[in-house]
Amino acid sequence: MTRAWRIATVTDAARARIAVARLAAACGVPTVERTRLAVALSGQLRQCLTKGGTWLLTLEGTRGADGGPGELHVVVVPAPDGAAGERTPWTTGVPCPEPGRLSDPCPVPEEADALSEGLLGADEDTSVVLEELAEQEGLVAFHREELHQTNQGVLALHAELDAAGRAQREAFAAERRARTEAENARRRLTFLADASAVLTASLNHDEILRRLPELLVPRYADGVDVWLFDDEDGRPLPADHPAAAVQAARTGRPQYAADHPGHLPGVEDRPPSALAPDRPLLCVPLLTPRRAPLGVLTLSPQGERWDPDDAVMLIELARRAGIALDNARRFEHNRDIAETLQRALLTELPSAPGVGLAARYLPATHGLNIGGDWYDAFRQRDGSLVTVIGDVTGHGLHAAVMMSQLRTALRAYAVDGDSPGRLLTRLHGYLRQLQPDLFATAVIARFHPDDHTLTWAAAGHPPPVLRMPDGEVRTLDAKPGAMLGIPLSQDIPDHTERLAPGSTLALYTDGLVERRSRGIDPGIERLGAALASFDREELDSDLEDAADRVLQPLLSDSERDDDVCLLLCHLRG
Repeated sequence: MTRAWRIATVTDAARARIAVARLAAACGVPTVERTRLAVALSGQLRQCLTKGGTWLLTLEGTRGADGGPGELHVVVVPAPDGAAGERTPWTTGVPCPEPGRLSDPCPVPEEADALSEGLLGADEDTSVVLEELAEQEGLVAFHREELHQTNQGVLALHAELDAAGRAQREAFAAERRARTEAENARRRLTFLADASAVLTASLNHDEILRRLPELLVPRYADGVDVWLFDDEDGRPLPADHPAAAVQAARTGRPQYAADHPGHLPGVEDRPPSALAPDRPLLCVPLLTPRRAPLGVLTLSPQGERWDPDDAVMLIELARRAGIALDNARRFEHNRDIAETLQRALLTELPSAPGVGLAARYLPATHGLNIGGDWYDAFRQRDGSLVTVIGDVTGHGLHAAVMMSQLRTALRAYAVDGDSPGRLLTRLHGYLRQLQPDLFATAVIARFHPDDHTLTWAAAGHPPPVLRMPDGEVRTLDAKPGAMLGIPLSQDIPDHTERLAPGSTLALYTDGLVERRSRGIDPGIERLGAALASFDREELDSDLEDAADRVLQPLLSDSERDDDVCLLLCHLRG
């Protein structure tokens, strides 16, 4: 429902104001809201009369959603046919419980005297609001008196609250201290776990010695010195080392050298060091699991003293560092033994008419991954040259021993003059009987001395790569046999290739060409490209240099976590 009035004079404005107030009352608008509406409308109408022209006042009632309370909207705009000009409409609204009553008749008197009475009557809402305001002032005065009476009790409680606040602050401070101590303990344990993981992850003696100062400085120490005893006799050499470090080496107990007592748990106090009289030193022995001293870790603090909890953590870290160093020494000792055995078992290449040979063996630089790869070359009764390259699964001393047994067995079988395929077939049966759980791969290539014929056979091994005299490279990937030692019977076939003078055959193990991120095929392609890059004259004149030049580009991007074998066979012109 909508009601509208045209306003051009003061009388029009008064009638419209009276009508809006009465309609708002009829629609159930609360007294305070009606008063606010009337005051706002009067102010707006005064502005309209000042501006002049004819104005249109519209009162519209809307119902709320789901039958809820609605609203009364008042809009004042210039009349379409008036002279008020284009101006922004003015609008306001109040909540209305019964917007449907907007259609009720609400007569407004036309006479001036009656209109004055209507205006005076319209102020009744204002008087009601003033009465409510007076009641509120009385309530305010009452509550002010109550507040005055309550202030006395508040002042009395203030002292108790202040005391309670101090107690609470002290409790919070104690909680913060406890939380800080717990956080520091967690930080120390986390550091100890992370540092231990770093030290024990490596089996390289020099790397552990390098990482130890990096872990401690500057987080827990200002300076770090690692004194390792002489490897030959195991006795400490005291020259140029603090007396506390020498005492720690002799007794196996941590020592603290300073001009003040350290009061550190499990640490003996000593006078300051003559080598560093102004700097406190904490000297902790590096012990093996058998309590044998390997050396001494000497630390200087960042400040004037050590925190007792930090000292306990550092002593435990030194114990773990000693175990890591002992493990690294044992590992390096075993690796050296395996490598020595491996090299002792490798063949000294024979001289053969018309065929040049060059071989390379490189042990793994990471881990105990040595002992499984081998190469061999020997002559048969008919003058043929047999070349072999193979790889035994597993690593270490056991793989080296098994490799030597396979090498010996292969040479024994070759006395009968069997072909490469027949040799691998017999070696397969031998390995199944000797070590059912051990496997191997191999390639055997035989060069006939008279007709330049190459006969070869493979068992689960990367294929040979053949370089022709003109530089063309081929991969000899004809059907190979399966790995040696697998639980099945097999007859490994022979393959024959006619060779021209100047041809070069490359036999190799997977450590040369295989990369975890790219597989083996790209590596074989790189090997072929390396062989193709040589001139024939270079291969004829210096095959040893060619072997080194083949290895360099293939291993430049490798961490060498597996050993590498390469055997080059060059047919001279």
